Amino acid sequence: MINVILKDGSKKEVEKGISCLELAKNISEGLARNMTAALVDGKVRDLRYTLEKDSNVEILTFDNSLDGKKAYWHTSSHIMAQAIKRLFPDVKLAIGPSIDDGFYYDFDVDTPFTEDDKLKIEEEMNKIIKEDLKIERYTLSRKEAIAFMKEKNEPYKVELIEDLPEGEEISFYKQGEFTDLCAGPHLESTGKIKKIKILSSSGAYWRGSEKNKMLQRIYAISFPKQSDLDEYMQALEEAKQRDHRKIGKDLELFMTHPLVGSGLPMYLPNGATVRRLLERYIQDKEVKLGYKHVYTPSMANVDLYKTSGHWDHYKEDMFPVMKIDTEELVLRPMNCPHHMLIYKNKMHSYRELPIRIGELAHDFRFEDSGSVCGLERVREMCQNDAHLFVRPDQIKEEVRKVVDLILSVYKDFGFENYSFRLSLRDKENKEKYFDDDEMWNKAESELREILTELGMDFYEAKGEAAFYGPKLDVQIKTALGHDVTISTCQLDFLLPERFELEYIGEDGAAHRPVVIHRAILGTFDRFLSFLIEETKGAFPLWLAPVQVKILPISDNQLEYASKIQKELMDKNVRVEVDDRNEKIGYKIREAQMEKVPYMLVVGEKEATNGTVGVRSRKQGDIGQMNAKEFINKVCEEIKNFARD
Repeated sequence: MINVILKDGSKKEVEKGISCLELAKNISEGLARNMTAALVDGKVRDLRYTLEKDSNVEILTFDNSLDGKKAYWHTSSHIMAQAIKRLFPDVKLAIGPSIDDGFYYDFDVDTPFTEDDKLKIEEEMNKIIKEDLKIERYTLSRKEAIAFMKEKNEPYKVELIEDLPEGEEISFYKQGEFTDLCAGPHLESTGKIKKIKILSSSGAYWRGSEKNKMLQRIYAISFPKQSDLDEYMQALEEAKQRDHRKIGKDLELFMTHPLVGSGLPMYLPNGATVRRLLERYIQDKEVKLGYKHVYTPSMANVDLYKTSGHWDHYKEDMFPVMKIDTEELVLRPMNCPHHMLIYKNKMHSYRELPIRIGELAHDFRFEDSGSVCGLERVREMCQNDAHLFVRPDQIKEEVRKVVDLILSVYKDFGFENYSFRLSLRDKENKEKYFDDDEMWNKAESELREILTELGMDFYEAKGEAAFYGPKLDVQIKTALGHDVTISTCQLDFLLPERFELEYIGEDGAAHRPVVIHRAILGTFDRFLSFLIEETKGAFPLWLAPVQVKILPISDNQLEYASKIQKELMDKNVRVEVDDRNEKIGYKIREAQMEKVPYMLVVGEKEATNGTVGVRSRKQGDIGQMNAKEFINKVCEEIKNFARD
């Protein structure tokens, strides 16, 4: 007999060799029916996995964990592969993993699947589900596994097996006539899947390398209930409506072009206006808090990054080296090494600290072409970056001020659904981080202590730290329920050491400062993509590219419309006149589609009386208002960052 400790802390004595599924049946038949996998001593296991020693076990279901969902979706991916092999026997199978939002499978096909093909595949998948085929697991030796897949004419599976370490267990899952190489976990039978839907398809390079063949990838989703699928499809439609790439095109905010390159968006006048306003907004806040802004080059000598340590830990994410005369230069991926040298440019007294160096800096990351996405993931970005050089006794106060600045910004934008994450290193995977246990222990304990003393609610995330130190990340929940990181504050004892930074203390001796890295808006590009999707392009009044649009009913009111336009422009209001020879209803609809906060309808009566017909993006038709009264109203709203 062995002892099993369940998630609720209760202990259960069971026979040695019992499967996780049998354990679930001992607890509850209902739990067993819904079980998709098990978490045994922290590792996800197949429900067929047998318990041979005392263990901590959590029964996973579709509803209680992401790992439970992934087991469900993993089985669904095999159903898709089986359906495609039935319909297209010559197709070669690559990989079919579950992901955080469903599953996909990659196939080697001569021509991409058509929409009709995908309908047939989905129909065949539903047939396989109705057949309720039992799913069986078995293992083969390396030699047997390679021979089996060669016999099946599956070259990608053969390559995967050949790349497995010697002694690795090679498992297969069989359902009816279909067998696939797979580590699992999987459900008991195909009938456990209830509702399934193909979502999209795209090209994908084998193993993510552009040097390899382009495969056809099909994305899909599955659920235990139709209502779950309906809810998901509704959310997916909402996501399409919020897609910043679509909105960016519709509102003429930014564009991309293959002649410029992947991941290199160009801001159009409307988008440039919004970005300029964001830049001025955050710089003005920083100046009031004592930040000194600088400009530094967008490239540097490779030796700079060797000194900082980025070369060893970040080289793969940097663009290739450019050799010019006797120098080796590289486009910079971040700005901190430059700011270290600015600090080191002269000796500092303890009285000067803290020194806060800020920059709106252009950085470059070598993102794979398949991962770039609109403004969200780009190859050139502009960061709202700053580095604070502080004495050890100033760390707590400066971190508090950074947090206060973050909260102030979020209040201005109306962000409410966010949380604080303390990102730590993974002690079991030290290759990602600078190797100095003493430094890490000190930095992590100090930041944890600071957050605790500030009375902040936070959770810890192992493995999310920067290579040089722990950080405080602010995780914002988007309108679509996704977690994104916008702001960050990082504690760094390493770079001051590597650059030999000093200040003269009160005792007349040289001391090392501590560096706080911080970004409030993150990169302007990603922040803008987030803001577009949050607002659906309906920016708050102070940030809207066009704040007021004047709509004359006929050409007879153009002179009056121009007069109102000038008065608004004199007050720094962004205003346009729609002087097209179109009906007023059409002009109003166009302005609404452009998400303009205020529309002013002017006809003969308004021109005579010095009034305007005010329409609000949110409130609709407000009615007649004296022109000067409206101008005062809109200026006051802009001044107070009114959020409509």
